[in-house]
Amino acid sequence: MATGYPPIQERPLKNTIVLFDVDETLTPARRLVSPEMFTLLAKLREKVVIGYVGGSDFSKQQEQLGVDGVNVTTLFDYCFPENGLTAFRLGEKLPSTSFIQFVGEKDYKELVKFILHYIADLEIPIKRGTFIEFRNGMINVSPLGRNASIQERLDFWEYDKTAKVREEFVKILREKFEHLGLTFSIGGQISFDVFPRGWDKRYCLNHVEKEVDANGEQYFKTVHFFGDKTMEGGNDFEIYTDPRVKGHSVKNPEDTLAQIKEMFDL
Repeated sequence: MATGYPPIQERPLKNTIVLFDVDETLTPARRLVSPEMFTLLAKLREKVVIGYVGGSDFSKQQEQLGVDGVNVTTLFDYCFPENGLTAFRLGEKLPSTSFIQFVGEKDYKELVKFILHYIADLEIPIKRGTFIEFRNGMINVSPLGRNASIQERLDFWEYDKTAKVREEFVKILREKFEHLGLTFSIGGQISFDVFPRGWDKRYCLNHVEKEVDANGEQYFKTVHFFGDKTMEGGNDFEIYTDPRVKGHSVKNPEDTLAQIKEMFDL
């Protein structure tokens, strides 16, 4: 247990966990958490169990949330990189699952070959590097390339609002690779995630539901989730609309701050 916080089942707000998306909810996309957010999360954790769930791998979340090099697993009770396919509870790693084991090498190579050919032929203003990022629980696909600068990301985001590059790309992949049982989910500014059906952000609830009380009964009765991509097709939609969850839609980190302050009297 992290120093200074009551044990999970002794927080003042009983049977409750508050989960957060990362990009555009806790931080600006791929940028650092603000001191104000950092402080508010620490205050919230004194009252209730907190966690984050994001599509990126752990190293990226460590960069964004680990202020001054502090291990991010000490800042949250639960950490769910890659939608919970990799997971930590009070700093301890939980069992993980692999995307490549689910898909298999043969079908994975066919998928990657098609994606790279499609991007090669795509007419967009600029292209950078790292168009496919392989992760433990998914792959992340970026027509622009994940090596783009912050300004290039912002420019592409604005361009894609009308050009709908990602939306059209996802539509084609859904049709061509329907037999693989995959989900294609648009999130952030420049990319979309590809993962097995059911391995969206709801996957983290498998870990949450394993928390039991002294009688062996499920401990968390209330699960709050805050995210910005809560519209259908967004990568927060499934967990936001899940009947086990009280979903809260935010516009940006400033909106998250305002809603948390009001909801939890901070």
